Amino acid sequence: MTLSKLFSDFFDSEKAGGLILIACTLFSLTLANSGISESYLHLWHYQIGTHSVEHWVNDGLMTIFFLLIGLELEREVYIGELSNLRNALLPISAAIGGMLIPAGIYLMLNYGTATQSGAGIPMATDIAFALGILSLLGNKVPVSLKIFLTALAVIDDLGAILIIAIFYTKTMVLTNLFIALGIFVLLLFLNRMKVRNLIPYLIGGVVMWYFMLNSGVHATITGVLLAFAIPFGNGDEKSTSYILQHFLHKPVAFLILPIFALANTAIVLNSESLSGLGSNYALGIALGLLLGKPIGIWLFSFVSVRLKISQLPEDLNWKSIFGVSFLGGIGFTMSIFITLLAFSDAEHINSSKIVILISSLIAGVIGLLFLKSTLKNSGASNG
Repeated sequence: MTLSKLFSDFFDSEKAGGLILIACTLFSLTLANSGISESYLHLWHYQIGTHSVEHWVNDGLMTIFFLLIGLELEREVYIGELSNLRNALLPISAAIGGMLIPAGIYLMLNYGTATQSGAGIPMATDIAFALGILSLLGNKVPVSLKIFLTALAVIDDLGAILIIAIFYTKTMVLTNLFIALGIFVLLLFLNRMKVRNLIPYLIGGVVMWYFMLNSGVHATITGVLLAFAIPFGNGDEKSTSYILQHFLHKPVAFLILPIFALANTAIVLNSESLSGLGSNYALGIALGLLLGKPIGIWLFSFVSVRLKISQLPEDLNWKSIFGVSFLGGIGFTMSIFITLLAFSDAEHINSSKIVILISSLIAGVIGLLFLKSTLKNSGASNG
């Protein structure tokens, strides 16, 4: 099995981006707890128009990130590993388990309380961090494992986006939502009319994003919708989808995600933010990421194969799936996204961010060590 050039580019940019994310997180935490803390925090809370800089990063720049995710998913569905239904059903099953079990664990501890809205926090996997950790194992990693983790994280993030759209939309302006969806239908019509020029799609995407932003639905869902409206053609280097995806790799990995990390990890570590670490919501997040994720991903994968719903690739075994399932517990990006929507209290938000960072670190280390031990004799090649 060989990796396509575009998938290789995607994986390489994501793994490098993941390592940069770690550096940016440490840098941001350091500044937030230094002598210039007040100025640094003010930078992200500075108002531009009707929103803060942090808000523009989360709702604006991250839409481009999800556009790239959508383009990669589209490629995998049309001509990649996910084009085979039985291959696709394995990461789909894993993603479903990796969302349901963590949410269930969280709700067991928080149902009926003021913090039950945080059930979505431990449900997501951060693709950049997860691939960054996996990349540390070099060519020991089987190709199918890279594809499984990428597909799992992409489907997982799309699931999180849908959860945000359905459960974390407090007030919905239907007129704006229908206009946004109307623009999406128009872009699909342009696709059917074989309009290959990228400009109309990008202009339409910006307008769709504006109305989605003002509809109450999380604006980042626009990126995913736009990705599936952009013409894929036969997927070669001249296709509209390929050109845009290739262009977005490095800006997303080396600019957009690092800015997101800086903006969302500006956390002041004090008695107030640390006091919530022993609470039920913090415990729910930690157990969801560290136990719920690996149990859900592995169990649902195992059951789907045993029931012959999906099939396990020849170069994978259940130990490698179990190791990668811990990498699925690296929540970061979407977990922080959902935290900002689930809670309005600063103490809850900061404590949740700290728990997400600690749990993601532990999950990453466990996954790395387990896979290092499991794959040490595999001699897998990237092809």
